[in-house]
Amino acid sequence: MDNALAALSELFEPLRLFALIMGVLAGMVFGMLPGLGGVAAVSIMLPFIFLFDSYAGLALLLGAISVVYTSDTITSVLLGAPGSPASAPTAIEGHAMARRGEAATALGLGFLASMTGGLIGAMTLALAIPVAGPIVLALGTPELLMFALIGLYFASSMIGRDLAVGLAAGCLGLLIGTIGPAPAAANFRFTFGQAYLLDGLSLTIVALGLFAVPEIISMLSGGGGISSKRQVVSNWSSGFVEFWKSRWLIIRSAFIGTFGGFVPAVGANASTWVAYGHAMSSTKDKSRFGKGEPRGVAAAEGANNATVISDLVPTLLFSVPGGPAAAIFLGALFSFGFFPGPRMVTEEPVLLYLIVWSVALASIVGAAICFAITPLVAQLTRIRFALIAAPLMLVMVAGAYQATQSLGDISILLLLGVIGWIMKQAEWPRAPVLVGFVLATPVEQYFWLTTQIHGWSWLGRPGVLLIASFIIVPLIWRAASRWIAKRKAISPLSVSADADPDVSKPTGTTAARLAMSVIAVAIFGYALAEAMGFRANARLLPLLAIIPGLALAIFVVVREGIRLTRNVDQFHFEAKADYPIIALLIGYALGIALFGFQVATAVFLIFVLTRFAGLRLLGALAYATILFVGINGLFSLMRIAPPEGYLISNLF
Repeated sequence: MDNALAALSELFEPLRLFALIMGVLAGMVFGMLPGLGGVAAVSIMLPFIFLFDSYAGLALLLGAISVVYTSDTITSVLLGAPGSPASAPTAIEGHAMARRGEAATALGLGFLASMTGGLIGAMTLALAIPVAGPIVLALGTPELLMFALIGLYFASSMIGRDLAVGLAAGCLGLLIGTIGPAPAAANFRFTFGQAYLLDGLSLTIVALGLFAVPEIISMLSGGGGISSKRQVVSNWSSGFVEFWKSRWLIIRSAFIGTFGGFVPAVGANASTWVAYGHAMSSTKDKSRFGKGEPRGVAAAEGANNATVISDLVPTLLFSVPGGPAAAIFLGALFSFGFFPGPRMVTEEPVLLYLIVWSVALASIVGAAICFAITPLVAQLTRIRFALIAAPLMLVMVAGAYQATQSLGDISILLLLGVIGWIMKQAEWPRAPVLVGFVLATPVEQYFWLTTQIHGWSWLGRPGVLLIASFIIVPLIWRAASRWIAKRKAISPLSVSADADPDVSKPTGTTAARLAMSVIAVAIFGYALAEAMGFRANARLLPLLAIIPGLALAIFVVVREGIRLTRNVDQFHFEAKADYPIIALLIGYALGIALFGFQVATAVFLIFVLTRFAGLRLLGALAYATILFVGINGLFSLMRIAPPEGYLISNLF
């Protein structure tokens, strides 16, 4: 208690409190910008920590880390573009709520759940540091591998009612995650001779391409605002009511997230989906999940904010950062002369409690600020979307380009955006692809170490069997439900996932469903041929993704082909109005490649603002000028130069 009070006194020094608040504001701003998030916020704030003493400098970073998952709720709910990959469940459920006029409810629930998760994470951090070491060390690589697979399974099976499609999407994500160097062999995989791919793909680009770009395409073609209903935010009762209904779920999700933070390399991306899966499994009526279920928002936000704080446990105890932001924080600790390890508990107790107080206070302040600005941001859903899409697209390009500062970043962003759009139209869940991509590296590392150390005897370890039961039991339950349904002469699809009785599975197929299944077969088939030329250790994970992925994709192709032959009259091309928007974005990317960011962006802004936003030329020029200055300022802040086009760089 003496150390805790001493740390609180140290934190409430005016300069340190100021640094914490500045960190909170920076974290909120960058959390709301898709593609930037916590890593960008902490990276940009890093040079400023040396303007303060050690405690104030660390408080600055902690303020930014603690609120990113609180503020990215705004982007996830209003735009359907997750500010960070761990907020994908919030984007799925919260954005659906916003589109039916419940943005304020989703935002209020998300802010409160994030604050609760942050406080539980801080409390757990204070209690766990002395005892977490033995627990973390007791987990072997087999158990860590199973935790990663649990996260992938929940993401694959909990979105949509088609298990085959969900698992195929998860395998596709694992396969994409293997692009680049193999950690266990001297091999570069699936690089197509491009130096750009030697380091693999950026998580930021994959997240933006799969989720944000398809939403921009659909909303630009549809016109109007995000929601057709006026958002009422003067009465917060609905958000508080949903929060109170889900209070125990939020607490359980926060503890799930806390445990996920303890495990290095798993983090928020897996634990958020485990919490989301828990929310679904603990709900009697599952039909609303994927269509705007508040419990999905509550579970995701409670888990991800707790995870990012508990990421600091392995960072402080073992110098093993639980995530990218924690890695930057670790570097800051070293810079100030603090050396994390078990002895830090006895040597620097005041510092540890200062970290606890900082994240707790930042969580409260961040939620309060979000509540204060919600009446303004919720009204963005009534503004013509083209006015928002223009700056949003620029921020996404900047966020993608910062990864490697290559034009390949923008090309891959667009390619994944088109694939994400096809998946959306085909009702293939995109979240499993993202989660599979995130977990590819830890799964490969844990799988290789596990097989090298234990052979295949690890499958009989008690911990592995216990964790695997979370996958096996739901599969057995699903199979038993189908068998019972057959016995009763009822269609299995009507009861397999507690589907909404008013929504039945389509009997025919569409162009997008057929195209996506063929694309999946082509990708897995090519990858299989390519993987045969890798070294044995380099093809371990690719084959783990390819073999089941190819089998599932072939099954889906055959199924869609049968549906086509039986119901030819139902075959159609979806969302034809979206095609010109896709062509526009392709043209924008080509313009950047040929003429550079400045010229292509000027033309893109004027066209979008006059054609889609309905502005007159003078108003479009004024708005475009503001956006142009702002995006160039963002590039300067990130200390990178905008991309130059091939023609411009060669002519001048």
